[in-house]
Amino acid sequence: MENNKKAPKEGFAGLIQNWKADAVSGFLVSLIALPLSLGIAGASGFPPIMGVMTAIVGGLLVAFFSGSALTIKGPAAGLIVIVAASVEALGKGDASLGWQLTLGIVVIAGLLQIIFGLLKIASLANFFPLSAVHGMLAAIGIIIMSKQLHFAIGIAPSELAGKEPVELLEMIPQSLMSMNYNIALIGLISLIILFGMPMIKNKFVKAIPAPLLVVIVGVAMGQILNLGNPEIANLKPLVNPGTFELSFKNISFAGFGFETLYTALTYLFLFTIIGSLESVLTGKAIDLLDPWKRKARLNKDLIAVGIGNMIAGLLGGLPMISEVARSSANINNGGKTQWANFFHGIFLLLFVVLLVPVIKMVPIAALSAMLIFVGYRLASPKTFFHAFETGRDQLFVFVTTIAVTLFTDLLLGIFAGILLEFIIDLINGQKLKNLFIAPVKIDTKGNEYHINIEGACTFSNWISFERKLSSLPSNAHIYINAQNASFLDHTFMENILHLQDERAHDGGELQLIGYEDMIRLSKDCTSGCLRKPKALQH
Repeated sequence: MENNKKAPKEGFAGLIQNWKADAVSGFLVSLIALPLSLGIAGASGFPPIMGVMTAIVGGLLVAFFSGSALTIKGPAAGLIVIVAASVEALGKGDASLGWQLTLGIVVIAGLLQIIFGLLKIASLANFFPLSAVHGMLAAIGIIIMSKQLHFAIGIAPSELAGKEPVELLEMIPQSLMSMNYNIALIGLISLIILFGMPMIKNKFVKAIPAPLLVVIVGVAMGQILNLGNPEIANLKPLVNPGTFELSFKNISFAGFGFETLYTALTYLFLFTIIGSLESVLTGKAIDLLDPWKRKARLNKDLIAVGIGNMIAGLLGGLPMISEVARSSANINNGGKTQWANFFHGIFLLLFVVLLVPVIKMVPIAALSAMLIFVGYRLASPKTFFHAFETGRDQLFVFVTTIAVTLFTDLLLGIFAGILLEFIIDLINGQKLKNLFIAPVKIDTKGNEYHINIEGACTFSNWISFERKLSSLPSNAHIYINAQNASFLDHTFMENILHLQDERAHDGGELQLIGYEDMIRLSKDCTSGCLRKPKALQH
């Protein structure tokens, strides 16, 4: 198997060794990144070309600082909701002003991410309960779809201004009745391509990036249907990419003035926490897909993302993260080192220089369809079914996070999910004194380590548990005894599964034992919650 072979070299030696594979992968990833970056920026209230600029910075510059071999850096759909809300709240109707003030927040958020990385607190991402994180991402997917569905059928942006997600969902029947059929046809065909291509097993078809095909078909249909006609110009049917200008003149830090300080600090918190969380989770997810099972240096990678955000913000671009879909595509396309990310930036720069006339012909409906597809993947029925399989309590956390986010905002949504998870854990036997400190004792027998759990292990004390576990040799044989455990929550069980893979790769062993008497609270037989029956608890 490939993961038994020697891992690719790093640095410039890795470039010399793997430049062909990384260049091919970088090119293929750039074909996906170009249309998505345009769409994400436009949906966020930024000039569309600035989404591509962020991806270029994420490739050409951040690749040199990255702590992850295979992640691709760039703008992400998961931040659309935060960026768009920041532009609207700070600009107060003036999109250009909102963009400039949001840039100041992006730069400060990047600085905070650098500080977080230097303080080595990337592990704090483990504090967030997984069901709340999945609920947050599903809510973001629903919010994205709630707006882009209207654009995909030709509804003018002016008709959607100031509408909340729930209002936008309620407006869908009305929008369907007043759609522009030419634009809606492009949106529909684009969606058929995006949802249909993954079902086709032909190798040649699977090698074509679906977003690229959507752009090609969209441009052709836009010209055939004459979408540049002044009579429908008020619908903004074609992309206006803006100018690609490397300039610091757009950024403004006036958002931190007295009148808007609270708003600016709110979005600073969201940019920093959500962006860092998504980047760290992506780094961990890509580690599991890496054919050589290399471990990302997550704190170093967070510093790299912070540097990228400072540079991108200064130049007028969107905030960036380690993006999971493009990173997965990099692995599937044969990328081997961080140079694939670098090549992806080079090709995007060439596209911007050479293809701006073509970009101006891309229908907004085609980009909206891509974002609808991204939103659907974040909030697909599979995510709800997975939440159900992990247990009714986790489904409750998942759905509550979504509902609170849709009716209020993202910040309150994630806080509601965390608070509910706290309450559930306390009901299931978590003690206040062990809320943040894992109740474990470690016994050593040679290279064997027996970790005895003496209470409840949950998301809130996982960091404490992991810290004790990381102090043990990587090749140690570790037995986690849950005989005296009162409750093991879903996040704890999921993290144990990941650690089992890591330890096995390092030549060690990790086993969870002594849980035979515990009641499984879910249909998920691998990572569901476990609780000791009341009669057996001391």
